Amino acid sequence: MKITDEDIDKLKQIAKEVRKSIIEEVYDAKSGHPGGALSCTDILVSLYFSQMNIDPKKPDDENRDRLILSKGHACAALYATLAHRGYLDKELLKTFRKLGSKLQGHPDKNKLPGIDMSSGSLGQGLSISNGMAMSSKLDSRGFRVYCIVGDGEIQEGQFWEAAMTSSHYKLDNLCVIIDKNKLQIDGRTSEVMNIDPLDKKMESFGFEVLEIDGNNIDEIITAIQKSKTIKNKPTAIIANTIKGKGVSFMEDLVQWHGKAPNEEEYEKAIKELI
Repeated sequence: MKITDEDIDKLKQIAKEVRKSIIEEVYDAKSGHPGGALSCTDILVSLYFSQMNIDPKKPDDENRDRLILSKGHACAALYATLAHRGYLDKELLKTFRKLGSKLQGHPDKNKLPGIDMSSGSLGQGLSISNGMAMSSKLDSRGFRVYCIVGDGEIQEGQFWEAAMTSSHYKLDNLCVIIDKNKLQIDGRTSEVMNIDPLDKKMESFGFEVLEIDGNNIDEIITAIQKSKTIKNKPTAIIANTIKGKGVSFMEDLVQWHGKAPNEEEYEKAIKELI
Protein backbone atom coordinates (compact mmCIF):
# COMPACT_ATOMS: atom_id res chain seq x y z
CA MET A 1 0.00 0.00 0.00
CA LYS A 2 1.61 3.22 -1.20
CA ILE A 3 1.35 6.21 1.13
CA THR A 4 1.29 9.62 -0.53
CA ASP A 5 2.47 12.98 0.79
CA GLU A 6 -1.19 13.93 1.06
CA ASP A 7 -1.83 10.88 3.25
CA ILE A 8 1.07 11.86 5.51
CA ASP A 9 -0.23 15.41 5.83
CA LYS A 10 -3.66 14.10 6.84
CA LEU A 11 -2.11 11.83 9.46
CA LYS A 12 -0.07 14.72 10.85
CA GLN A 13 -3.26 16.75 11.25
CA ILE A 14 -5.00 13.83 12.98
CA ALA A 15 -2.00 13.48 15.32
CA LYS A 16 -2.32 17.16 16.21
CA GLU A 17 -6.01 16.68 17.03
CA VAL A 18 -5.22 13.61 19.12
CA ARG A 19 -2.58 15.56 21.05
CA LYS A 20 -5.13 18.29 21.71
CA SER A 21 -7.52 15.67 23.08
CA ILE A 22 -4.78 14.25 25.31
CA ILE A 23 -4.15 17.67 26.87
CA GLU A 24 -7.90 18.18 27.38
CA GLU A 25 -8.27 14.74 28.99
CA VAL A 26 -5.47 15.27 31.48
CA TYR A 27 -6.44 18.86 32.22
CA ASP A 28 -10.10 17.96 32.87
CA ALA A 29 -9.08 15.05 35.09
CA LYS A 30 -6.39 17.08 36.89
CA SER A 31 -4.25 13.95 36.66
CA GLY A 32 -2.68 11.64 34.12
CA HIS A 33 0.52 11.04 32.19
CA PRO A 34 0.81 13.55 29.34
CA GLY A 35 4.52 13.14 28.57
CA GLY A 36 4.49 9.51 27.51
CA ALA A 37 1.09 9.85 25.87
CA LEU A 38 2.32 12.67 23.62
CA SER A 39 5.51 10.78 22.73
CA CYS A 40 3.65 7.78 21.31
CA THR A 41 0.83 9.68 19.57
CA ASP A 42 2.36 9.53 16.09
CA ILE A 43 2.85 5.77 16.46
CA LEU A 44 -0.78 5.16 17.46
CA VAL A 45 -2.14 7.41 14.72
CA SER A 46 0.01 5.69 12.08
CA LEU A 47 -1.23 2.27 13.21
CA TYR A 48 -4.94 3.01 13.65
CA PHE A 49 -5.41 5.32 10.68
CA SER A 50 -3.10 3.67 8.17
CA GLN A 51 -1.48 0.33 8.94
CA MET A 52 -3.69 -1.90 11.08
CA ASN A 53 -6.38 -4.18 9.70
CA ILE A 54 -9.26 -2.94 11.86
CA ASP A 55 -12.87 -1.78 11.59
CA PRO A 56 -14.39 0.42 14.32
CA LYS A 57 -17.79 -1.04 13.43
CA LYS A 58 -16.47 -4.53 14.19
CA PRO A 59 -14.24 -4.04 17.26
CA ASP A 60 -14.43 -7.73 18.19
CA ASP A 61 -13.67 -9.15 14.74
CA GLU A 62 -11.61 -12.28 15.41
CA ASN A 63 -9.33 -11.53 12.45
CA ARG A 64 -8.54 -7.93 13.37
CA ASP A 65 -5.00 -6.82 14.09
CA ARG A 66 -4.28 -6.33 17.79
CA LEU A 67 -2.69 -3.37 19.58
CA ILE A 68 -1.21 -3.90 23.03
CA LEU A 69 -0.35 -0.70 24.89
CA SER A 70 1.96 -2.26 27.42
CA LYS A 71 2.80 1.18 28.82
CA GLY A 72 -0.79 1.46 29.98
CA HIS A 73 -0.30 4.71 31.91
CA ALA A 74 -0.15 6.45 28.50
CA CYS A 75 -3.76 5.47 27.84
CA ALA A 76 -4.87 9.08 27.29
CA ALA A 77 -3.25 8.72 23.85
CA LEU A 78 -5.00 5.42 23.16
CA TYR A 79 -8.42 6.72 24.25
CA ALA A 80 -8.01 9.84 22.11
CA THR A 81 -6.90 7.80 19.10
CA LEU A 82 -9.85 5.41 19.47
CA ALA A 83 -12.26 8.34 19.77
CA HIS A 84 -10.94 10.06 16.65
CA ARG A 85 -10.98 6.70 14.79
CA GLY A 86 -14.66 6.17 15.60
CA TYR A 87 -14.55 3.57 18.36
CA LEU A 88 -15.71 5.98 21.07
CA ASP A 89 -17.85 9.09 21.36
CA LYS A 90 -15.42 12.00 21.72
CA GLU A 91 -17.60 13.37 24.54
CA LEU A 92 -16.57 10.35 26.59
CA LEU A 93 -13.03 11.73 26.73
CA LYS A 94 -14.29 14.36 29.18
CA THR A 95 -14.79 11.59 31.76
CA PHE A 96 -11.13 10.48 31.71
CA ARG A 97 -9.99 9.23 35.13
CA LYS A 98 -13.19 10.38 36.81
CA LEU A 99 -15.00 8.20 39.35
CA GLY A 100 -17.15 5.60 37.58
CA SER A 101 -15.76 6.40 34.13
CA LYS A 102 -15.04 3.70 31.57
CA LEU A 103 -11.87 5.63 30.76
CA GLN A 104 -9.82 4.58 33.74
CA GLY A 105 -6.25 5.60 34.48
CA HIS A 106 -5.14 2.37 32.82
CA PRO A 107 -7.08 0.71 29.98
CA ASP A 108 -9.66 -1.97 30.81
CA LYS A 109 -10.63 -4.21 27.90
CA ASN A 110 -13.91 -5.12 29.58
CA LYS A 111 -15.15 -1.53 29.57
CA LEU A 112 -14.39 -0.15 26.11
CA PRO A 113 -14.41 -1.33 22.48
CA GLY A 114 -11.01 -1.33 20.81
CA ILE A 115 -8.99 -2.18 23.93
CA ASP A 116 -7.18 -5.47 23.33
CA MET A 117 -5.46 -5.76 26.72
CA SER A 118 -6.03 -4.42 30.21
CA SER A 119 -2.63 -3.00 31.09
CA GLY A 120 -0.93 -1.10 33.86
CA SER A 121 1.59 -3.46 35.44
CA LEU A 122 4.66 -2.72 33.35
CA GLY A 123 6.60 -5.43 31.56
CA GLN A 124 3.69 -7.75 30.84
CA GLY A 125 2.54 -6.59 27.41
CA LEU A 126 5.01 -8.55 25.32
CA SER A 127 4.14 -11.83 27.06
CA ILE A 128 0.47 -11.35 26.20
CA SER A 129 1.35 -10.21 22.68
CA ASN A 130 3.31 -13.45 22.22
CA GLY A 131 0.22 -15.46 23.11
CA MET A 132 -1.95 -13.53 20.68
CA ALA A 133 0.61 -13.86 17.88
CA MET A 134 0.95 -17.59 18.52
CA SER A 135 -2.83 -18.06 18.47
CA SER A 136 -3.02 -16.23 15.15
CA LYS A 137 -0.54 -18.70 13.67
CA LEU A 138 -2.06 -21.80 15.27
CA ASP A 139 -5.56 -20.89 14.07
CA SER A 140 -4.31 -19.67 10.68
CA ARG A 141 -6.09 -16.35 11.16
CA GLY A 142 -3.32 -14.16 9.84
CA PHE A 143 -3.77 -11.18 12.11
CA ARG A 144 -0.77 -9.16 13.28
CA VAL A 145 0.04 -8.01 16.79
CA TYR A 146 1.62 -4.65 17.62
CA CYS A 147 3.01 -4.12 21.12
CA ILE A 148 4.00 -0.63 22.29
CA VAL A 149 6.37 -0.62 25.25
CA GLY A 150 8.21 2.17 27.04
CA ASP A 151 11.98 2.33 27.25
CA GLY A 152 11.83 2.55 31.05
CA GLU A 153 9.45 -0.39 31.05
CA ILE A 154 11.91 -2.72 29.36
CA GLN A 155 14.08 -2.61 32.46
CA GLU A 156 11.63 -5.27 33.67
CA GLY A 157 13.01 -8.80 33.50
CA GLN A 158 9.76 -10.22 32.16
CA PHE A 159 10.22 -8.24 28.95
CA TRP A 160 13.45 -10.08 28.17
CA GLU A 161 11.99 -13.48 29.01
CA ALA A 162 9.15 -12.66 26.63
CA ALA A 163 11.62 -11.47 23.98
CA MET A 164 13.28 -14.90 24.04
CA THR A 165 9.87 -16.48 23.50
CA SER A 166 9.07 -14.17 20.57
CA SER A 167 12.13 -15.28 18.63
CA HIS A 168 12.03 -18.91 19.75
CA TYR A 169 8.61 -19.33 18.17
CA LYS A 170 9.56 -17.22 15.13
CA LEU A 171 6.65 -14.83 15.62
CA ASP A 172 7.00 -12.87 12.40
CA ASN A 173 3.46 -11.56 12.85
CA LEU A 174 4.62 -9.66 15.95
CA CYS A 175 5.99 -6.13 15.90
CA VAL A 176 7.31 -4.60 19.12
CA ILE A 177 7.52 -0.82 19.04
CA ILE A 178 9.74 0.66 21.73
CA ASP A 179 8.77 4.23 22.58
CA LYS A 180 12.27 5.39 23.40
CA ASN A 181 11.67 8.86 24.83
CA LYS A 182 14.66 8.41 27.15
CA LEU A 183 12.79 9.50 30.29
CA GLN A 184 10.95 7.63 33.03
CA ILE A 185 9.32 8.62 36.30
CA ASP A 186 12.62 8.92 38.21
CA GLY A 187 14.71 10.61 35.52
CA ARG A 188 16.66 9.69 32.40
CA THR A 189 16.72 5.98 31.57
CA SER A 190 20.45 6.24 30.98
CA GLU A 191 20.88 7.23 34.62
CA VAL A 192 18.17 5.11 36.29
CA MET A 193 19.08 1.88 34.48
CA ASN A 194 20.83 2.15 31.15
CA ILE A 195 19.23 0.01 28.43
CA ASP A 196 21.71 0.72 25.63
CA PRO A 197 22.94 -0.55 23.26
CA LEU A 198 19.30 -1.44 22.68
CA ASP A 199 19.63 -2.32 19.01
CA LYS A 200 22.35 -4.89 19.68
CA LYS A 201 20.42 -6.35 22.61
CA MET A 202 17.27 -6.84 20.55
CA GLU A 203 19.28 -8.33 17.70
CA SER A 204 20.94 -10.76 20.10
CA PHE A 205 17.47 -11.86 21.23
CA GLY A 206 16.60 -12.76 17.63
CA PHE A 207 14.68 -9.69 16.44
CA GLU A 208 14.89 -7.86 13.16
CA VAL A 209 15.67 -4.34 14.38
CA LEU A 210 14.61 -1.11 12.73
CA GLU A 211 15.52 2.24 14.28
CA ILE A 212 13.57 5.38 13.40
CA ASP A 213 12.46 8.84 14.44
CA GLY A 214 9.32 7.82 16.31
CA ASN A 215 7.70 11.22 15.85
CA ASN A 216 8.12 11.14 12.08
CA ILE A 217 5.00 9.57 10.57
CA ASP A 218 6.67 8.84 7.24
CA GLU A 219 9.44 6.87 8.98
CA ILE A 220 6.95 5.09 11.25
CA ILE A 221 4.85 3.86 8.34
CA THR A 222 7.90 2.81 6.33
CA ALA A 223 9.14 0.74 9.28
CA ILE A 224 5.74 -0.86 9.94
CA GLN A 225 5.41 -1.80 6.27
CA LYS A 226 8.91 -3.26 6.38
CA SER A 227 7.98 -5.33 9.44
CA LYS A 228 5.20 -6.98 7.44
CA THR A 229 7.78 -8.41 5.03
CA ILE A 230 10.07 -9.96 7.69
CA LYS A 231 9.85 -13.76 7.84
CA ASN A 232 10.70 -16.27 10.57
CA LYS A 233 11.46 -13.72 13.30
CA PRO A 234 9.76 -10.87 15.13
CA THR A 235 10.48 -7.20 14.48
CA ALA A 236 11.51 -4.56 16.98
CA ILE A 237 11.10 -0.93 15.96
CA ILE A 238 13.18 1.35 18.16
CA ALA A 239 11.22 4.59 17.92
CA ASN A 240 13.29 7.51 19.15
CA THR A 241 10.72 9.96 20.44
CA ILE A 242 10.49 13.11 22.54
CA LYS A 243 8.56 12.97 25.79
CA GLY A 244 5.83 15.62 25.68
CA LYS A 245 6.17 15.94 21.88
CA GLY A 246 4.08 18.73 20.39
CA VAL A 247 3.85 20.95 23.46
CA SER A 248 7.03 23.02 23.68
CA PHE A 249 7.18 23.48 27.44
CA MET A 250 6.58 19.77 28.07
CA GLU A 251 9.15 18.39 25.66
CA ASP A 252 11.99 16.31 27.11
CA LEU A 253 11.15 17.20 30.70
CA VAL A 254 10.71 14.42 33.23
CA GLN A 255 8.28 16.40 35.40
CA TRP A 256 5.60 15.93 32.74
CA HIS A 257 5.67 12.17 33.17
CA GLY A 258 2.66 12.27 35.49
CA LYS A 259 1.53 15.84 35.93
CA ALA A 260 -1.56 17.72 34.74
CA PRO A 261 -1.25 21.26 33.36
CA ASN A 262 -2.78 24.16 35.25
CA GLU A 263 -5.15 26.56 33.49
CA GLU A 264 -2.41 28.79 32.11
CA GLU A 265 -0.39 25.81 30.88
CA TYR A 266 -3.50 24.21 29.40
CA GLU A 267 -4.37 27.31 27.39
CA LYS A 268 -0.79 27.64 26.17
CA ALA A 269 -0.68 23.98 25.09
CA ILE A 270 -4.00 24.14 23.25
CA LYS A 271 -2.90 27.32 21.48
CA GLU A 272 0.23 25.53 20.23
CA LEU A 273 -1.86 22.63 18.92
CA ILE A 274 -4.46 24.66 17.00
